[in-house]
Amino acid sequence: MFSGGRAPRPHAGGKPPDPRPPRCFAALADPRLALLGDRAPGPPPRCFAALAGPRPGIAGRRLAASQPWRVPFPRVFVCHAPGVAREVVFVVFDGMTMLDVSGPAEVFAEANKAGADYSISYVSPSGDAVMTSVGIRLGVDGTPADVRAPDTVVVAGGDVLATHPISPELVDAVLVLWPLARRLVSICTGAFVLAAAGALSGRRATTHWRRAGRLGRGYPDVEVVADAIFVEDRGVFTSAGVSAGMDLALALVERDYGADLARAVARDLVMFMQRPGGQSQFSAPLRVRAPRASVLREVVDLVSAQPALDHSARVLAARAGVSARHLARLFATEMDTTPARFVEQVRLDHAKVLLDAGHGVARAAREAGFGSSETMRRVFVARLGVSPSEYRSRMSGTVG
Repeated sequence: MFSGGRAPRPHAGGKPPDPRPPRCFAALADPRLALLGDRAPGPPPRCFAALAGPRPGIAGRRLAASQPWRVPFPRVFVCHAPGVAREVVFVVFDGMTMLDVSGPAEVFAEANKAGADYSISYVSPSGDAVMTSVGIRLGVDGTPADVRAPDTVVVAGGDVLATHPISPELVDAVLVLWPLARRLVSICTGAFVLAAAGALSGRRATTHWRRAGRLGRGYPDVEVVADAIFVEDRGVFTSAGVSAGMDLALALVERDYGADLARAVARDLVMFMQRPGGQSQFSAPLRVRAPRASVLREVVDLVSAQPALDHSARVLAARAGVSARHLARLFATEMDTTPARFVEQVRLDHAKVLLDAGHGVARAAREAGFGSSETMRRVFVARLGVSPSEYRSRMSGTVG
């Protein structure tokens, strides 16, 4: 019932070959899976668990996460069969942030009222109820091993994930569920669990802005996008802190059931339809602590108040009465950035405020200090993944 067999060996001195077969079939014994005659569009998940038979052990899953070409397990592609509910599985644990689960779950539940078909369940590594961040005990439906064919796996966040080593049980939960799911999602610091499981290796990801630096330092193979509300990279979705998980859930609903249904959900939940994933979590002046050095404080205040001025390193240093090299050291030491990077971020945030208010791209570029629409477009695409025009059109659809 499953295609696969012996996995090819990697070419000597070169990139390992794609271990996936050209044609792949789902388990006919499971009515939740549809038969795929050809490779599904887009990158399918690295799936090696036979849904109708025994699954490989944790050691095999760990090997697959890092070296998939060495795993001789059969591989299947999971797709959604019409008329069958999309199963959303939340992975929870003691100390998880309640809103990281209740917020996205409410979006999926509200979508069901509007005509969607989601089945929502909760699992913990042990199968026991968990204590949430607000002191409410949350019951679960079982363990990850009890889940057969999830559509979406959501890993909740929690303060402990960014301050303590990730428990092997949580890593194993991801390794059990990830290969079976169409998409893998983390909310807030749940990204640390995905990173520990190897799911973010070589991918772009985000997390709560306070924890973004720690994520990047702890997992240098992850490209951390510290400023985004949510990020998608080849079927793996990560979101920023708490309420951003609802924005991501709404975006998933729109992908599954279209903009009209998602708009109805947003209206009922009094949400924006919708904050684009690339939107900043906050503005540049809020992002940094007030510098200790008075010289640096003056520079930061000036750039924030008048982004359209000439803020080249030479000019900023002259205004501060220090050398350009000394100013660069102050930025690096106190703000973990460069003068140019800070100026660009302030201008980007200022431009977004102007676009959010309905101003045109040319005016936003001029008043934010980019000089030209093309320069601003390049910065938007590089930092947010969308053009100014696309950002403006997305933000124009607020719900009332």
